[in-house]
Amino acid sequence: MSEEKKIPYKIYLEESEMPQKWYNVRADMKNKPAPLLNPGTHEPMTAAELEGVFCQELVAQELDNENPYIDIPQEIRDFYKMYRPSPLVRAYCLEEKLGTPAKIYYKFEGNNTSGSHKLNSAIAQAYYAKKQGLKGVTTETGAGQWGTALSMACSYFDLDCKVFMVKVSYEQKPFRREVMRVYGADVTPSPSETTDVGKAILAAHPGTTGSLGCAISEAVEVAVKNPGYRYVLGSVLNQVLLHQSVIGLETKAALDKYNIKPDVIIGCAGGGSNLGGLIAPFMGEKLRGEADYRIIAVEPASCPSFTRGVYAYDFCDTGMVCPLSKMYTLGSDFIPSANHAGGLRYHGMSPVLSQLYDDGLMEAVSVEQTKVFEAAEQFARVEGILPAPESSHAIRVAIDEALKCKETGEEKTIVFGLTGTGYFDMVAYEKFHDGQMNDYIPTDEELAEYRKHLPQV
Repeated sequence: MSEEKKIPYKIYLEESEMPQKWYNVRADMKNKPAPLLNPGTHEPMTAAELEGVFCQELVAQELDNENPYIDIPQEIRDFYKMYRPSPLVRAYCLEEKLGTPAKIYYKFEGNNTSGSHKLNSAIAQAYYAKKQGLKGVTTETGAGQWGTALSMACSYFDLDCKVFMVKVSYEQKPFRREVMRVYGADVTPSPSETTDVGKAILAAHPGTTGSLGCAISEAVEVAVKNPGYRYVLGSVLNQVLLHQSVIGLETKAALDKYNIKPDVIIGCAGGGSNLGGLIAPFMGEKLRGEADYRIIAVEPASCPSFTRGVYAYDFCDTGMVCPLSKMYTLGSDFIPSANHAGGLRYHGMSPVLSQLYDDGLMEAVSVEQTKVFEAAEQFARVEGILPAPESSHAIRVAIDEALKCKETGEEKTIVFGLTGTGYFDMVAYEKFHDGQMNDYIPTDEELAEYRKHLPQV
C-alpha cells in the first residue's frame, strides 16, 4: 500500500476531540456584517427589540461580533455525542471513477435521524428556549430538514414545536412531514389560512406554491401572538452559522491529523448554514492571513441570490414583518419555480457570507438542477450514499473541479460538505428519472421586477 493510501476511507475524531467551543468568524472579519434594521425606523435593532421574537441568549449570540469562541453548554455537547463527531470521508471510489489526480474529501452530516446538519443548531436553539422557560417555538422549513431537526430537538427538551412548511414541499415530501409529526410537531402548509399574513399572501398570490419567505412570516406572527413562544430559524442568522461551526472545526481537526491542507472548499448555499459552518475555521485562517483557500458557494440557478442578486437591505420575509437584513437578495417576494426540487430556496443569503463574498473572500457559482441530479446519481452509484438534492449542488461542482484537475494534471485537494441524505426526496429523483424535471431559470426581467420592491434604506 502506498503512503497516500494510509489515509483511511473515513477519518473519525475521538469523542474527546469534539469541539467544546463554537467559532465566531465575525470576530476575525475586518468588515463586520451590517446590523439588522428595524423595518419601521431603519435604525439598528436593539437586543430588547430582538428579544420579543428570539430567545435572549440567542439574541446575545446574534449580536456578538467580538468573541471568537463561545462555550458549547455541556447539555448540548452531550446531545452531540449521539451523532458526532461525524466522519470525514476520502472519496477514493469517486476519484477512481473520474480518473482524476485530485484528492476528494467530504464531511458527511447525514448520520442522524433528521438526515442533515440542521440538528447542530436545532438542539442549541431548543436548549436556550427551554433554559428561558418557554412553552415552545415556531419556525419554517423548506425541503423539511430543518423542521425535522427542530421537531427532534423540541421533543428532547419537551417543548411544543409549530412548523410552517413551504406548501410545495409539504405536498411533495409527505414522509418528511410525518417524521416531524412522529416527534410531536404541528406542521402546517404555507401560506395558510391560519395566520393574517398567510391570508394576505394567498389573496395577493392565489394558488401560490409558497416560499421560505412566506413561511417565515407566518411563523413569526404565531410566535409574537402567543405568550411563551419564540421564533427560531434554521439558517441565515449569525447565531446559526455559529452553531454550525462544529462542522468546520471537526473537518479541520480531521485534516490536521494527517497534515492535509485543502486547496478548494465547496458547500451548497441556500441561506448559508451549511456553507458557513463548513468554511468557518478555514475562513478564519484566511482572514488572519495564516493560510489561503479557494472557497466556492454553490447555489441553484433557479434561486441565484449570490450570482444574480443585489447586495442591499431587504426584508427577511415575504410578509415584511421581520427586520431588514443587508444581504445578497433576489427580493423578499421572490418565489422559486414549483419545479425547483431541493431546498436552497431562500430569496436572500446570510449577512456574514454576503459580506465575505462582497469582500472577494469567496466565490459563488449557480448550477442547473438536472446537472445536480446527474451528479447525485453518479455519486450514489460509486460512493454508496444517496445524497440530498441540496448537498448534490456541492457534489456537482466538486466533480467539475476534479475533472479540471484531470485535464491539467494538478493534484489538488478538494473538500466539500455532504449536508445529508436524500431518502425523503424520492419524488424529486422520480421526476428526474421520468424526464419531468426542467431547468427553469428566472429571466433578468423577472428578477428586475422583484428588485423594484426592495425597501429604500
